[in-house]
Amino acid sequence: MAIFTGAGVAIVTPFKENGEVDYETFAKNIEYQISNGTDAIIVCGTTGEASTLSHEEHLDVIRYCVKCVNGRIPVVAGTGSNCTETAIYLSQEAEKAGVDGILVVTPYYNKATQKGLFEHFKMVADSVKVPMILYNIPGRTGGVNILPETVVKLCTEVENIVGVKDATGNISQVAKLMSIAGGKVDLYSGNDDQIVPLLSLGGKGVISVLSNVAPAQTHDICAKFFEGDVEGSCKMQLEAISLIEALFCEVNPIPVKKALHLMGMMGGTLRRPLTVMEDANAARLEKAMKDYGILK
Repeated sequence: MAIFTGAGVAIVTPFKENGEVDYETFAKNIEYQISNGTDAIIVCGTTGEASTLSHEEHLDVIRYCVKCVNGRIPVVAGTGSNCTETAIYLSQEAEKAGVDGILVVTPYYNKATQKGLFEHFKMVADSVKVPMILYNIPGRTGGVNILPETVVKLCTEVENIVGVKDATGNISQVAKLMSIAGGKVDLYSGNDDQIVPLLSLGGKGVISVLSNVAPAQTHDICAKFFEGDVEGSCKMQLEAISLIEALFCEVNPIPVKKALHLMGMMGGTLRRPLTVMEDANAARLEKAMKDYGILK
């Protein structure tokens, strides 16, 4: 059974002006997501700026999220690293915190072979009992791509590796993956502009940046599809494209933090090396939000 079906939010980690984690705002954002129908919280991923959190902060944010959610919807924690031992440590601690699953990104910088990827993910999965989702995002990992055959091998041979978040943008590769998956791979879109295409190939849902600012709409894109209203789902997907493009006109999570700031939900503070959004791009984002109807 899938960890979740539908729209999981890749939730931001809010920071105070002094750079500390803003737990009060974080709790409010979690409640906003749950009250608007989000199907799962994915904490400490790319959008959560996990790469700039210390290990202690990383685990504290996961623990706090689990406590706030309190079993109402699944919590999936990003616990990946380019060091296998670090990924094991973070995964084991996240399991102790009570997460429902872990999301483990392809090792970056090392540029592992397919054999190395298999061994890395298997070692991490074998160190815990909670289900694990692979995270394939070559654009952030030096071009390293988990090939379809490797994904299927992992999901087949390692009991608690259950699926993949695909952010390759390569529909042909996803089609190949699902054609050989034999029903053993839970597929999640890692790109908000490809939710419906991946659902049509057998996907379970999306791990979404868009959901930070439009949780109800992102949920409904998935829900309509699963209810059989493919036309309605597709219409909602297409209506969101301009906003999605604006949310990625600078590197994630710069725009989505700005968007939340415009909505009055949090400050747009980022940790370096990320910087505040360029004025022209911020104006484009604001217009897209108004056009979409989530900002007056």
